[in-house]
Amino acid sequence: MTTLHTGPSDDTTTGRTDAFTLSYSEFDPGEEGLRETLTSTGNGYLCTRGAAEWEDADGVHYPGTYVHGLYNRATTMLGGVPVHNEDLVNLPNWLPLKLRIGGAEVLRLAEVEILEYSHRVDLRSALMTRQIRFRDREGRETELVSRRFASMASMHHAYMEWTITPLNWSGQAEVVSALDGRVTNDGVPRYRQLESDHLRPGSTVFPHPEVMALKVRTRQSEVNIGVAARTLVSTGGRKRDVPRSDFRMADYIQQTLHVELERDVPTTIEKSVALFTSRDPATGDTLLRASRSAARSRPFGAAYAHHRESWERLWQACDLHVFGDDEAQHLLRVHISHILQTCSHNTADLDAGVPARGINGEAYRGHVFWDELFVFPFLTFRLPAVTRSLLMYRYRRQSEARVAAATAGYEGFMFPWQSGSLGTEQTQELHLNPMSGRWDIDLSHNQRHVSAAIFYNVWQYITLTEDTMFLEFRGAEMMLGIARFWSSIAHYSPERQRYEIHGVMGPDEYHEKYPGASEGGLRNNAYTNVFVAWICDIAAHLLDLLPAPQAGAVRARLELRDDEIERWKDMSRRMFVPFHDGIISQFEGYEDLDELDWNSYRAEYGNIQRLDRILKAEGDTPDRYKLAKQADAVMLFFLFSDDELRRVFTRLGYGFADDAAQRTIDYYDQRTSHGSTLSYITHAGVLARFDPDSSWDRFKVALGSDVNDIQGGTTREGIHMGVMSGTVDLIQRFYAGMRVENGMLQIHPNLPRDIDGVSFNMTYLRSPLTVTVMQDSVTVHHRDGVIDSTPVHVCVAGQERMVAVGGEETFSLT
Repeated sequence: MTTLHTGPSDDTTTGRTDAFTLSYSEFDPGEEGLRETLTSTGNGYLCTRGAAEWEDADGVHYPGTYVHGLYNRATTMLGGVPVHNEDLVNLPNWLPLKLRIGGAEVLRLAEVEILEYSHRVDLRSALMTRQIRFRDREGRETELVSRRFASMASMHHAYMEWTITPLNWSGQAEVVSALDGRVTNDGVPRYRQLESDHLRPGSTVFPHPEVMALKVRTRQSEVNIGVAARTLVSTGGRKRDVPRSDFRMADYIQQTLHVELERDVPTTIEKSVALFTSRDPATGDTLLRASRSAARSRPFGAAYAHHRESWERLWQACDLHVFGDDEAQHLLRVHISHILQTCSHNTADLDAGVPARGINGEAYRGHVFWDELFVFPFLTFRLPAVTRSLLMYRYRRQSEARVAAATAGYEGFMFPWQSGSLGTEQTQELHLNPMSGRWDIDLSHNQRHVSAAIFYNVWQYITLTEDTMFLEFRGAEMMLGIARFWSSIAHYSPERQRYEIHGVMGPDEYHEKYPGASEGGLRNNAYTNVFVAWICDIAAHLLDLLPAPQAGAVRARLELRDDEIERWKDMSRRMFVPFHDGIISQFEGYEDLDELDWNSYRAEYGNIQRLDRILKAEGDTPDRYKLAKQADAVMLFFLFSDDELRRVFTRLGYGFADDAAQRTIDYYDQRTSHGSTLSYITHAGVLARFDPDSSWDRFKVALGSDVNDIQGGTTREGIHMGVMSGTVDLIQRFYAGMRVENGMLQIHPNLPRDIDGVSFNMTYLRSPLTVTVMQDSVTVHHRDGVIDSTPVHVCVAGQERMVAVGGEETFSLT
């Protein structure tokens, strides 16, 4: 079972006590995969799963190391049909440290008697620790403490330290330290019929008596990876020279260290690793670069102190407090730790997007979806340079988005639903249904709304940061190219005198087409059409925000025509939105579908989150029913305020009643299976305005979804970045009620009764702020210390004030 330390816990690495620990007190083979994900060690560049370093990949353990943005493409023949897949590559395993006592077999947990066991991660610094006391078959009792981290201060480095103490014996032991390039992508069972061998052997070398290095190359993308490790032995803080036996092959290299151990005397084994790829700047030969870097690396203690200082600065910017709910407080810190392991300041110089499942597992093949929509609100208020970098991932792939649009018969930029290395569409054409064992046709590439999300992300980044340089030289071009795509995919209906969009899917994902239809896609998905109306209004006036020379340059790069801008203006007033019974229809024709007998399916299957798999396994299809995997039309109320939506609907000539949000949300709440954990985020967010207590119930489900693995095994394949980021966003944007509108920071709290308040640090217009929202008051503190800080205009529940640099303002809510 998971032990969530929400009270004081002893941290033997620092002597301090706090609640920043996620720990497990016994070894459980059935949960080991989940724990490996949750105790990963990452720094925004690389991430390694929390697998025990003495274990190989098997049905229980799965070592995996991944570098942000490093992919390889492979082809599998299924029934004579070539199936192409691009994966975030599992890189050479740098972990192996294996213990052999008195010539016996190498230590395996399954082959010894475990007397004491602890497996924990310090969230303050993503330091993973295993502490075990075991008895082997010869009756020898040994204590082994293993610590490791991926350096946040030196992003190409990772460190491991063993402390071995014989408790009732003395004698000879061997420690095997290795680098293993014989790995494959084998972490997701449903992918195992597909090609998973992505690495080509390169070379191995011992450049120094204490250093070994390995080089491999990805088979298709031709990226060179160099990994080197230095292994040292010490006792009582003094380095020991020990005999070493070397062995190497083209894709595997090891040193065996022969160590004399003395009863009750701790001996330390330290392994320092450097990893470089040919995608990294100033690298050259990756084998040479890694070898030199490993040889020069700091000792474990000094490296950890440097690493921890970097994490402390991140926590100063990113920590968040919930008063009155210790469990929520703890889980939010688990989430923040994992967000920063995937996207930190080390990510800012990479050409990488936001993998939906982080970089500690292989689910979704490491692809970039629309989940960045849920991630950016956390990052932009704290690490805006990282958001900018992640947006540049999209900008650099505009040419592929343009080709994709043209190939489909459209103009502008049509970004893929699943993106990898090049920005081409990586969505599978076939998807394995684990319940039926069949490969079904996958039509989810029709989720064109990913391009709308990218437009939204760019606009939100510019609004929150006022980064005019990005708008002028990158953002405007991307936004207008996306608007051009929506203009070309829409067509004008003379009968309705409105614009329509056909052949797309909404976020729901259960509805891929109409029942019995031969072609994929739906007509007039409401989420898409309303979003496009909003996009077209902004795009039509975007050039007016730019200086004339830059506006002209953007026009020239896009070869933008005046008639396009006029069409955008018209679309912002004439998009068609379907309704039924006064409710926004998920798509045109939704009201004609059958109602599902929800009670019957719950009684038969229990967990019906993945109704699509259940129905297809029965020979049925979700296309026939009024249901949803996750929030679709409801997403509109998650992204936009009521005032903003009212402006859009009014401009379109539709009414927007005061209860429009609540009626629409209630309707779909009864028809949504929440097959994606993002759905709990969305519903918690939209409920916060008129039912904060019910919202908090949904929030708590989302908050525990990864730690508790509520989808029955998915977290072991990688964290859910959207959910983890979304929970933090819910605190700031929905419970604190914080938005940037009308040129000011607006706060309209919706705190649930279950908590006393929240507090968080953020940056707005380069000004560092601490916002504290309690049940009866809001305090905004302007933390001085930034050179170009300025006073901040704040509006709390209708009360407007300027918060001076270094000043503080308290607003009463009574």
